[in-house]
Amino acid sequence: MTDAVQERYARFARDEAPGRSDVYAEWAAGVAADDEVRRVLLRIPETRRQPPLVFAVTRMLGAGLSGYARWRDFVLRNAEEVVEECASRSLQTNEPLRLAALLPVLSEVSGPIALLEVGASAGLCLYPDRYSYRFVEEDGGLRVALDPAGGPSTVVLESRVTGPLPPLRIPEVVWRAGIDLAPLDPGDERDRRWMRGLVWPGETGREERIDAALDIAASDPALLVAGDAVEELEALAATAPPDATLVITTPGVLAHIPRERRNTLVERISALDARWITIDPPGLLDVWNPTVDADTWRGFVVALDGRVRAAADPLGGWWEWRTDLPTVAS
Repeated sequence: MTDAVQERYARFARDEAPGRSDVYAEWAAGVAADDEVRRVLLRIPETRRQPPLVFAVTRMLGAGLSGYARWRDFVLRNAEEVVEECASRSLQTNEPLRLAALLPVLSEVSGPIALLEVGASAGLCLYPDRYSYRFVEEDGGLRVALDPAGGPSTVVLESRVTGPLPPLRIPEVVWRAGIDLAPLDPGDERDRRWMRGLVWPGETGREERIDAALDIAASDPALLVAGDAVEELEALAATAPPDATLVITTPGVLAHIPRERRNTLVERISALDARWITIDPPGLLDVWNPTVDADTWRGFVVALDGRVRAAADPLGGWWEWRTDLPTVAS
């Protein structure tokens, strides 16, 4: 068992952290060579001891971004709390930049919109109307700038776009709600520290973007419901205003739901009088229209009601509109 932990952290230090976070690469390499720290991690359930989760928990609890020796000392001094928090947490990648890849699909939907997100975390992807967008060329040249009706936002989502641009507009969102197994409160300082801790050290601009998005969400809280989406979706959807188009989004969450449960959720979404927008790995679902070749598809699939609209980076850093695919009527 210890060998499995050692292997996982050594692989993370060797293959995943380099080029993205020097701090995490150092911490993971240290864990891989440290029997005492690995014994602490063995007390954490197997599904809750991934390096990014453990590192984020320690940062939330107060570990600074220092060298391995000081981080190790913090873990050993706070072992009970680290184990307890890791056991109750899961990775919640609440990246508002994903909306840059979803905006062209949202632009296809007639408004006003009632927006309901599955796997909402702190709800940062429920505010597409409150953020600014900058779509750029591969070399950084500006192609399109969009701002909310009230002017430029403190959250600016910059994404690289290749190929032709579809019509783009800021949606009119009149209701926003989300479901999550453990929703976070954007106004709670501990939850905010947790969200910051999920950003890997070295990811320039991401923590500032999430902080600014948390401020927006805290100033106008969405309705966030704790529970299983399969069980809660229909009741929550029924509370949406009837004169708005209900749009259900599942950005990046379906991959974390077991297959049978995932299929049930997709069936329940499809049974509602709603539009469904998702961004997922190409091989995850069998509902894509037209069919996607998972071996050759670049990035993730962005789809509206199962119809493929774009290829995109999982976190929204780039997208490519697929103009060769059929247009979806709104």
